[in-house]
Amino acid sequence: MDLNGFTGPRAFDRAYRVMMERDAHAVGSVDRALACTMVRLCDDTANNLYSAFTPLEVRYGRGSRPELEAIMGSPSLRREEPEQRLAAILDFTRGLGVGAEQDLKKMRIGGTEEEIIRRKSDWCTDVARVACVMCQVAGFPCRIVNLFNLRQAYSGHVIVEAHRAGYWGALDSSTGVVYATADRRPASVWHLMNHPELIDQHKKATGGFYSTPGQFSAAAIANYFVWDAARYDYTVSRLNDYYFSILSMSAKGWPGGLKWLHGENKDGGEPEGPCYGSQARRT
Repeated sequence: MDLNGFTGPRAFDRAYRVMMERDAHAVGSVDRALACTMVRLCDDTANNLYSAFTPLEVRYGRGSRPELEAIMGSPSLRREEPEQRLAAILDFTRGLGVGAEQDLKKMRIGGTEEEIIRRKSDWCTDVARVACVMCQVAGFPCRIVNLFNLRQAYSGHVIVEAHRAGYWGALDSSTGVVYATADRRPASVWHLMNHPELIDQHKKATGGFYSTPGQFSAAAIANYFVWDAARYDYTVSRLNDYYFSILSMSAKGWPGGLKWLHGENKDGGEPEGPCYGSQARRT
């Protein structure tokens, strides 16, 4: 099917389109490119996204990312059983937030997965990308999922979906939550969107901050493959003024309540230009 009408920031409402267009990542960098190729998950696209959209063949070339392989070979991540191995990967990615830079003026985002691991990060986009490539190095098909709570301002989140046992299953790389169905099968994002009671059950069991039905009110899926790294620009960025203002208000606890600060949800013309950063660098 033609996915163009469901692809990129323009597949979402104005407020979140504006927010994504003002992303702090460098123009043309990998994270912007992935946001431009993400496909909104909905009734019209679900069959495609859970069939032909993401190939199940893992084409990672052994020896091409030795630093990642060394991490995957450490005692804490060596697990034979797939669910245990994925849980170990999530323990690792969740731990990237420990020691991450909290001074907004010094904070950096983006870069290669190895750079993110060395730098530490609690930025969900960074953490999800690390989880995605670690899953692929371990032999699991994996992809990036953007979640949007359309009922709240500035409530985006990024997780991954990994394929095993014949199913796609959602994994929150920032909080360590492994989503499962009532009969303990991997639970896809689409399954969770249609069975919000499962999300609440995971929140009660794990305390996952983003495990709320609202956070799954909208989603988009993007393919990102570790073996295609040469296509992308991995520039590291500082926070721009837009994101600095949002995070500064967040650090204050949102006095007056969580709300759009810059009129993102108001009419006033289209967001800035065509899909930003859509050109992946090819070598």
